[in-house]
Amino acid sequence: MSSPAAATLHPSPTFLASGPRYRRRGHPSSKVSFRRLAPRLKVNALFGWPRGDTTARELIPPAESYTLSGSASEVGAKPREVSISVASSIMDIPAADWDACACDLDDPGNFNPFLTYAFLSSLEESGSAVKETGWLPFHIVARDENGHIIGVVPLYLKSHSRGEFVFDQSWAEAYYNYGLEYYPKLQSCVPFTPVTGQRILLRNTSYRDQVFDALVKGLMSLTTKMNVSSLHITFPSEGEFSKLKDSGLLQRIGLQYHWRNRNYKSFDEFLMDLKQPKRKNIRQERKKIPAQNLQMKRLRGDEIKSRHWDTFYKFYRNTTDNHWGRPYLTRDFFHLLGEKMGDNVMLIVAEKDDKLVAGALNLIGGDTLFGRLWGCLPDAYFPNLHFEACYYQAIEAAIELNLSKVEAGAQGEHKIQRGYLPVTTYSCHYFSNPGFAAAIGNYLTHETAQVKHAIKVLRDSGPYKEDILKEFAAQQDDDL
Repeated sequence: MSSPAAATLHPSPTFLASGPRYRRRGHPSSKVSFRRLAPRLKVNALFGWPRGDTTARELIPPAESYTLSGSASEVGAKPREVSISVASSIMDIPAADWDACACDLDDPGNFNPFLTYAFLSSLEESGSAVKETGWLPFHIVARDENGHIIGVVPLYLKSHSRGEFVFDQSWAEAYYNYGLEYYPKLQSCVPFTPVTGQRILLRNTSYRDQVFDALVKGLMSLTTKMNVSSLHITFPSEGEFSKLKDSGLLQRIGLQYHWRNRNYKSFDEFLMDLKQPKRKNIRQERKKIPAQNLQMKRLRGDEIKSRHWDTFYKFYRNTTDNHWGRPYLTRDFFHLLGEKMGDNVMLIVAEKDDKLVAGALNLIGGDTLFGRLWGCLPDAYFPNLHFEACYYQAIEAAIELNLSKVEAGAQGEHKIQRGYLPVTTYSCHYFSNPGFAAAIGNYLTHETAQVKHAIKVLRDSGPYKEDILKEFAAQQDDDL
């Protein structure tokens, strides 16, 4: 990595109150209302504004300038000036500029649909990731001396920890127990989506490493300037994970379950890599689908009609109402997703007597099929349909499309017996309070050892034959 960018910070007024933020001791943290804290913490008012109010834009801090030196490939090149600013909506950033940073045209295999303007703008435009749901957009934009956008960071000011899949509620509890406020916090992620990918999105320039450094410095400066407790960058790429450690952020790992394609020509060829009992179990589970008069279909792009999205929204609400709690994604989100993302969307549906009874939403990007959401009708109960729609159909689709892997999302050890193995995920954290930073750093040291051990145990108990497990282990040892 190149030497860190030298920061020339142009003075700007602190627009939020400085100093420690205190909470009345003895007040139960589980009942703390973010709205009720507003009189004591100015930034809380951000979440009380009516839709369309422009106060958010007025309170965004002025841009800061960073001078980059030593990164240009040209001998004797002049240091470049980069300004870092905040956009209160992704719609304030030209789509072409965002995607020029988010999508590497030279490496289409790494295309991540969740980082595109189409996906993120659908979340905002539909009212899903907005201040009213506790996700106030605070996207970071880096511009060169000519005003051209050369880097962006998806960022949100959050009033809670829901929809993130990297659990920090115990940290919030510790803050509250010591009379400090944990919320609001800054969160760089894809809302409601535990998918690994770049978080510091950079246009391909000869000095992109220094733009990366400047953006990280800008994120940390914003955390301090806004007087919020912390900055969290969740599910970054492995490369970013290493770089962010050099910038002083704490490191945390987790695990997910992914399926790997060993150039299979068919689902049966994949099954032959499994131990006989596991292979037999999967075949028995799949036989129960036609036995229940269920028909599975994989729909893409224009094949997904408005009626499909309306019905899938019912599936989604059934899942959230019974399991997740708050339904952040609106009906409009699914329609916008279909309109904007075309063939990158795959909806796997189950029909009985020509009626949709269940479905699983997937996105396709680069060499990966991303499994996202599952749901069914409230009165629908079909044994093994969840496994078929979410796991087996996804594997078949990946084989058919010659994709390298299926990412099945967070949680679920039951995925292991169906061909999905644990992989390492990453997150990075910066805390304004040095004492809490040290305490959480100590905690993460112990947690990391436990997670690495769990990944090894789970991987070794996988359903594959021994020689296949060893092959997968060799590919993943670097992560551990």
